[in-house]
Formats: sequence, C-alpha cells, structure tokens
Amino acid sequence: MKLSKIFGPGLTVTLVDWERMLSRSSYAPPRCANDTQSPFFRTHLPTRMIHAIFFDFNGVIINDERIHLKAYREVLAAEGVELTDKDYFASLGMDDVAFVRAAFKRAKKGLTDEQARRLIDREHELHRKLIKDDLPVPSGVVAFIKQASRHYDLGIVSMAERSEIEYVLELASMKAQFPLIIHAQEGRNHKPAPDCYLDALKTLNEARRAHRKLPLLAKECLVIEDSPPGIESARTAGMRTVGVTTTVVADLLRAAGADVVTPNLSDWTIDAVHHLFD
Repeated sequence: MKLSKIFGPGLTVTLVDWERMLSRSSYAPPRCANDTQSPFFRTHLPTRMIHAIFFDFNGVIINDERIHLKAYREVLAAEGVELTDKDYFASLGMDDVAFVRAAFKRAKKGLTDEQARRLIDREHELHRKLIKDDLPVPSGVVAFIKQASRHYDLGIVSMAERSEIEYVLELASMKAQFPLIIHAQEGRNHKPAPDCYLDALKTLNEARRAHRKLPLLAKECLVIEDSPPGIESARTAGMRTVGVTTTVVADLLRAAGADVVTPNLSDWTIDAVHHLFD
C-alpha cells in the first residue's frame, strides 16, 4: 500500500521522501501549511537552513516540454531529421545548440553554426505561437513563487536562452520575482555539469555582498528540477533538491538523487519548504 504524508491540500510527499527528510529534521509539522503567520513559521523561520531557491525553467515554472518536442519535431522534420520522444527526453538538460547538434549527429548529417541558429530561431517562433493564447504556467506555481520571493532569494537556472525565459516571465507577470537568471551561453557547460548552479551561487553571493549580506553556502540553496540531469547538476554543486514529475517519472528523479519528489508545485508553500529542508 502506498503511504503518504500530507502537508497541505494536494501537497503529497511519499513515505520514502518523508523518511529521508525525517533523518535531517527534528521539527514537528506545521498545523497549517497555508498560514505563513502560524506559530511554527514565526518560531522557526529565523533558524532556517535554506536561504535561496533556484528554479529550473522548462518543466518547472512552465509545463512545456511536450510543446518544445512538438515544435522541434516540426522544425527538424523539414530538414529530414527525425525526432522521437525517446530522443527528446534523453536530451533533457541540454541547451538548444547542443540539442540540435545531437539531433543532426544521430541523423549523420552535417550542420553549420548558421544553420543551427536558424533552426533554433524557428523553433522559438513556433513555441511562442503555441503558448501565446494558453500559457502553461499553473496559477498555483505563480502563487508559490510570489510567496517564496518574500522570504527567499530566488533565481532561475536554465539551459534555455534568456530571451525565451523573459518572454514567459513577462506573460506570467513574474519578472520582478527573478532578479537572477542563469541561462544558456557560449562556454557554459549544460546540465548535468554543475556549472550553471555554481554560476548562480557565485552571482547571488556577489549581489548579497553588494547589499552587505553574508554569502550563502551551496547547502543553503534549494533547487527545483524536473529532469535527472538537472538533479545531478544541482547535487554535484552541493545543493538540496526537489524533483517535480511533470516531465519524467518519480523513480528516475530519485535515482538521480532528488531529496524530495512531488507531482507539481501548485500546492507547495514556504512552510513546507521550511519543514522539509530545515
């Protein structure tokens, strides 16, 4: 029989995750997961261990991995390159350039830098058309992010290009919540390499020092990811992790080392973050 521990309406942590976290925490669960003014929250927040939350973008903030699959499949098919579901999901964590190059390599076709750029731009154009009238950013995710931004340093750490991230944040009215965005750029190794999360911590600490705040350690940062390469990237950087099963099954996220696995973020609260990770 599957057992679970409920922290709030719809927010489920499996017994495996709960037992794992119990070994790291001696706190009692909050009486009300949705009340940020609860006695639990007021009493224990000053002693919290997590001070920053880094969000992956595609599959975490915006549930669009299959939309990208559809757009890339159309773009690549026009070039005589097949893209299967298996190929796409095996490439999670890559930036666009690495993804397109891998697709052409599987097809044993040559690819110039100019051609790659043209295909990526075309995919971005199709993706924007597909999400314009029905943005797949759940309202519960927006609520959690806005609540968390009042208590934690937040950042986006993604292999998407900055223009694509900012386009969605603008549509979702969340640009103000993310002063820190780490994105795909030349010379930055894609996930599962830890480069992006190490860069995020370095950039965050530079900003904290500028505001006369103490720098953070990697273990004081929580990462929310939807893919095994993303979980591996964050763990190699020394950070805590939550895996969201919007893209792959829970077992794959746990195998990659996720501390906690959850179906989605829509019912998460800062009380739950504090209890599970502090």
